[in-house]
Amino acid sequence: MKQNLKLFLGAMLVAGSVLAGCSTSTQPSTTTPPAEGTAAPSEKPANAKSQVFRANIMSEPATADPGLAKDATAGAIVRATFDGLTRFDANAKPVNSVASDVKLSDDKLVYTFTLRDSKWSNGDPVTAHDFVYAWKRALSKTLGAEYAYQLYYIKNAKLIHEGKAKPDELGAKAIDDKTLEVTLENPTPYFLELTSFYTYYPVNQKVVEANPKWANEAATHVSNGPFKMTAWEHKSKIVLEKNEHYWEKDVVKLDRIEFTMIEDDNTALSMFENGELDWAGQPLGGLPTDAIPTLKETGKLVVHPKATMYWYKLNTTKGPLSNVKIRKALAYSVDRQTIVDNITQVGQVPTMGMLPQSMIINKDGYFKDNDVETAKKLLEEGMKELNVTKLPPITLSYNPSDRHKKIAEAIQDQWKQKLGIEVKLMVKEATVHLQDMHELNYEIGRIGWNADFNDPMNYLEMFRDGKTGNNDTGWEDPRYQELLKQASVETDPEKRKQLFGEAEQIFMDAMPLIPMFTDVDVWVQSDKVKGVQVDGLGFIDLKWAEMTE
Repeated sequence: MKQNLKLFLGAMLVAGSVLAGCSTSTQPSTTTPPAEGTAAPSEKPANAKSQVFRANIMSEPATADPGLAKDATAGAIVRATFDGLTRFDANAKPVNSVASDVKLSDDKLVYTFTLRDSKWSNGDPVTAHDFVYAWKRALSKTLGAEYAYQLYYIKNAKLIHEGKAKPDELGAKAIDDKTLEVTLENPTPYFLELTSFYTYYPVNQKVVEANPKWANEAATHVSNGPFKMTAWEHKSKIVLEKNEHYWEKDVVKLDRIEFTMIEDDNTALSMFENGELDWAGQPLGGLPTDAIPTLKETGKLVVHPKATMYWYKLNTTKGPLSNVKIRKALAYSVDRQTIVDNITQVGQVPTMGMLPQSMIINKDGYFKDNDVETAKKLLEEGMKELNVTKLPPITLSYNPSDRHKKIAEAIQDQWKQKLGIEVKLMVKEATVHLQDMHELNYEIGRIGWNADFNDPMNYLEMFRDGKTGNNDTGWEDPRYQELLKQASVETDPEKRKQLFGEAEQIFMDAMPLIPMFTDVDVWVQSDKVKGVQVDGLGFIDLKWAEMTE
């Protein structure tokens, strides 16, 4: 007997409504997709005005390949151009997309997806084989996918990625072109949420094998989503157009999306105010912090909560930051409240743990904010252990953004005034910044982490292995790994929470990163923009967006 999961499954997430500045009214940031079975809108009249949406994504995406996407910028491009078995609705719940039906076995280990008729942007049919190929490809060591571990829920995926099993042993089988059978390692309540994530998207095997660089240029980019890429002027502009082969093309109202790459937040805001952009700010770009108070007062600012943390990762493999007491001294001495009150200014919550507010386990945190007395004591002890009387200057790196710059400058001043530590600031282009962190070519690096699904495992599993994935700190701990292994098979919610709590305690005792605050998205948008979906995880989806008169 199988349970029918035709519409959706998944944990409840942060609500999708948005407060508009300081007014008492609300401004919806999302639109719910039409339910299955409802009539599709009619085709646009021949004389209708073309719908063009213009936004700033700040920097060049590192990739437009769903198997390699790892950050918000690449994610926005991939989410617009690809489609998964499921897709998030306005409340970040997975609804059927390429899959028209899903059945789950009684033991909750085997998912059987029935695929609808759908095509690639080049007209090829999308089949179950495309999903199996994409997942095996992401697990191959040659691709170097940092998100490969998101596939570990599938039977044998981890062993395949580690070279201990053959790709054909993956628990994903194309029964035929329209039937995909997926067997998991353990029951995973949020598995359908994962199938909405870009690592689980299909790729066109014929296209990929014919050209390994297929995703680097618009001319060779082939996708299966609501939009297709028609231009990529590197470090300048990306253009997406409505995909005429998309299975639900009749609900896609935008004809064209133009993404500019302007790193300066002030320039982007000026372009918005001049009518050259329809959207400025997160989740696509940034806003100048000095403009936040005025935008709030005028009611133009949209503030949207999300399951996202703002961190400073620490390279624990060398130099003074290899000492845990030095790492803790830096973390304890930060005055987060002053930063959120005077720099970010839109409701960010100082957080003294690794998890965001929507999934927090220890509500009291693992240390006190701005605990300078303890920080000084730890610094002194750490320097004695290192046998030094003064720390060398430490370099703090961040990617271009007015907000990142001001926060880094505040941290630099706090550590100088409170601990006497000299900090050098280094700004790097986003792709370079991320790559340097991944290669441990940094000391302290700014990073934000958007949840891929609303469960503590999404954060904790990132630091399971010190050498792969998105860890970027060099830290790992055998007991931490064992606790996550136990949590992955634990079905009792309270016991699972206890395991997570013990793991987070180990992590915070080691302090491989400095938690700052649970973040929010803030942006301004044209009154003509409707239906842009920003969910509680911080994902943006333009499938249902439109420009109105």
